Amino acid sequence: MHDHTADLTQYEWPTCTACRKPLWENEYERQICRPCEDKTRVRLQELPGLFAQLDTTAALMRGASGGGAPTSGSKTPPIPPRLEVLNLVAAGGMATRLRDIEDAWRNRLGWTVAPWRGSPRQAVPEHVRFLLNNLPWAADAYDSVAQDVEDIRRLHAECAAAVANERKPGRVKTGLCPVRVDGQLCRAQLTAVATNHRIRCGTCGTEWGDLGAWRELRQQQDAVLAEAAGVAA
Repeated sequence: MHDHTADLTQYEWPTCTACRKPLWENEYERQICRPCEDKTRVRLQELPGLFAQLDTTAALMRGASGGGAPTSGSKTPPIPPRLEVLNLVAAGGMATRLRDIEDAWRNRLGWTVAPWRGSPRQAVPEHVRFLLNNLPWAADAYDSVAQDVEDIRRLHAECAAAVANERKPGRVKTGLCPVRVDGQLCRAQLTAVATNHRIRCGTCGTEWGDLGAWRELRQQQDAVLAEAAGVAA
């Protein structure tokens, strides 16, 4: 006689492959539970907005120095070089990480790889749109979806942390004030934050209010350094 009691004691109730919690009875054929799917959907929906904020900050960083590198001879970048921000918005950052997930899903579905989406700014919304449209399928039937859910969670956390840091930016030194007051160099320490276009000298009151003015400031500082080097020579 077959022992059905033994069968029941050996039975393992299916669990979500992402959070490992038991699935509800109406979820037992799914790969991940509905709460994990819902959280992933919200994170995907928020990624384009987070990217836009970080891309604006990265543009300020690159524009202020005329291409991302300090002017020759200068020791202090005009605004903080936030590597975590630059890494997220550059090629190989958010857009590439989302593309890799899209390509994995396309491969499992038997579709061609993702078409070229353009720059990271153009690509992120397109990759997100694909993933949102196909998330219900992945949640139900893609046996490797748990890793992608974790990758999306980690990517969202990195972006949210970078944006939060921008909301509470620290000040960094941006060189000495090169303005002459009554024939004497001011030489007060200047500071800036990545989210503010304005640099103001607290001693002489001179302001540099946009990216063009920041480049002019850098040129003035380099001129003072060159003049000092000539005197020293």
